[in-house]
Amino acid sequence: MDTTIWALLISAISISFIHTASGPDHYLPFIVLSKSKGWSGMRTTILTIVCGFGHVMSSLVLGFIGVVLGWQLNKISWFQDLRGNFSGWALLIVGGIYLIYGLIQAIRNKPHKHFDVMGDDVYVYEHNHTEMVMPQKRIKVTPLVLFMIFVMGPSEPLIPLLFYSGVKHSTYEIFVLVTSFTITTVLTMLGMVLLGRYGYSTLFNTEKLERYMGAISGAVVTVCGIGMVFLGW
Repeated sequence: MDTTIWALLISAISISFIHTASGPDHYLPFIVLSKSKGWSGMRTTILTIVCGFGHVMSSLVLGFIGVVLGWQLNKISWFQDLRGNFSGWALLIVGGIYLIYGLIQAIRNKPHKHFDVMGDDVYVYEHNHTEMVMPQKRIKVTPLVLFMIFVMGPSEPLIPLLFYSGVKHSTYEIFVLVTSFTITTVLTMLGMVLLGRYGYSTLFNTEKLERYMGAISGAVVTVCGIGMVFLGW
């Protein structure tokens, strides 16, 4: 594989892993429900994989919007001469915008999903990292609710990566990105769930890292864009 493919592959894997591992909502409810409901390891694994694929599919729906936009641009004759420079700059600019947006969201401490354990049940609600107010609206988490939460929570940073490959009209790059993103997301979710289910803690404080996930993803895309534009990746 050439340097471009490697750069896109590493970016997709990094974004997928950090996005999944940094958010306790990707694994905590599975761990708690598995223990409190006495689920078998097989049932826990199957539910985690199903929800993981639901999460991936919603991310890919957004990502393929980028592919279609890039693909359509290739039908414009005058764009053919510009697409090389344009795709790299587009990746860099979108990454920079997402980085700034992520930093703003972290500073503003935007409310996000949080899971709470009450007896043998798990509830989901919104909170931020400074308010200690008891939530007024809680939703009891069931397997169906879990699946819907993951379907409605896509990973937006995949869009510029797939847009870049769409502009280049590269089905191979699109295949590599989709495959690597899918495998990394599902395996990371499953790994974190099984570690927690069998009593092992994670190696870092994921709740603090979760707040900066948008900024980190934007930084990864920006670095990839810099490499495409200035370093000849």
